[in-house]
Amino acid sequence: MKLETSPSSKERVSALQRKLYLKAKHQPIFRFYSLYDKVYRSDVLQHAYDLVRQNRGSPGLDRETFETIEAGKGRGAYIQELQETLQAETYQAQPVKRVEIPKANGETRPLGIPCIKDRIVQMAVKLIIEPIFEADFSPHSYGFRPQRSAHHAMDDITTGLLKGHVQVIDADLSKYFDMIPHDKLLKTVAERISDGTLLSLIKQWLKVVVIKEERGKRTHVGGGKKGRKGTPQGGVISPLLANIYLNILDRIWERHKLAEKHKARLVRYADDMVILCARDTTVPYAILQTILGKLELQLNKEKTQIRDSREEKFGFLGFSIGSVKSKKSGKRFPMIEPSDKSMQAIKQKIKHYTRREMNPVPIEDIVGKLNQTVRGWSNYFRYGHSHRKMKKIKYYTEESLRLHLRYRHKINNRGAAYTRFPRRFIYDHLGLYIVPTTPAWKGAHA
Repeated sequence: MKLETSPSSKERVSALQRKLYLKAKHQPIFRFYSLYDKVYRSDVLQHAYDLVRQNRGSPGLDRETFETIEAGKGRGAYIQELQETLQAETYQAQPVKRVEIPKANGETRPLGIPCIKDRIVQMAVKLIIEPIFEADFSPHSYGFRPQRSAHHAMDDITTGLLKGHVQVIDADLSKYFDMIPHDKLLKTVAERISDGTLLSLIKQWLKVVVIKEERGKRTHVGGGKKGRKGTPQGGVISPLLANIYLNILDRIWERHKLAEKHKARLVRYADDMVILCARDTTVPYAILQTILGKLELQLNKEKTQIRDSREEKFGFLGFSIGSVKSKKSGKRFPMIEPSDKSMQAIKQKIKHYTRREMNPVPIEDIVGKLNQTVRGWSNYFRYGHSHRKMKKIKYYTEESLRLHLRYRHKINNRGAAYTRFPRRFIYDHLGLYIVPTTPAWKGAHA
């Protein structure tokens, strides 16, 4: 007789999420009034713990890590303690650590890193409320959503270009995460959720103090009870909240049938968006500005551009996109490949791992870092006609590793390096990842 095994935390949470999604889908105006008790369910907190652990994020201001938790009180006791705190409604969000991430243009992107305990609670809330809002989200929204990706957004753009929507509004929101008004965001969340305790949790995370730590000194750089705008990038719940607020734009676009009236197709990935137009862009652009104004958001005028994709390419999510004419058939097709900036970024990472200063590092560690970096880049950019650029990255990676081997073994002659370190050695012996150079659609049909 075969014994039945009890469902895992993940399976139980998935079953709960399906129920919430179906309820929200079948009753579009229903407000969920009893959700907080589900946040501190053991299975929800256990699954939230595991998901946050898998993300491998940096520690917050308290410097607590999963290793210290599990070496100390242990996973089970930690989750139980957190459950009791939530059940007693004594949970308080801790200050967020500000980290500045360098951007390619020399600027920095501010990230807010919550403590592990706050990340777990945020994940638990996300697990409960995300299915509810998923039922409402637009099919033309792709960022930070389950079972959706940048490739799906590219599919939408491809369809638009093939249908003649070649005039493009490449919209860039000005400091979106910093500009989201708390009162309007909370009202938007409350359209679907009337559970006051859960709403107060979300408000805590919006009002949390942001601390910058530099040379042992801590400085208050944002947030607090007086804060009226912004949600820290880096929080588990932030992308979902950002999607909930910009869903207002999606709803207005659909409700007023702007895609049909003005032949203007909106494709959005979180705060990145393009509007593909089959006619003049003047009216859709003005409508977009009006809607954003009501949301207390604004376009970055310097970065927002209007282009004719038949004459010049536009960028979206790291890709370069244009409508080009086939030399064989004479028909136009979407040319989508990694942008020059994306190519430069991956080359810089490859160069960093293979520089001369890495000589003391074991070669298997260097190859491991290269493989992890290049494989991730390839998986993301293997779309459309990217295989041309993929060949360049494959060659660049191989040559960079061979150059590093010359440094390591003091070989001055380039020809001697090819003899000593041929491709077979680099790929078969060292195990360098082989960048795919066939078109993505051929791989899909293979």
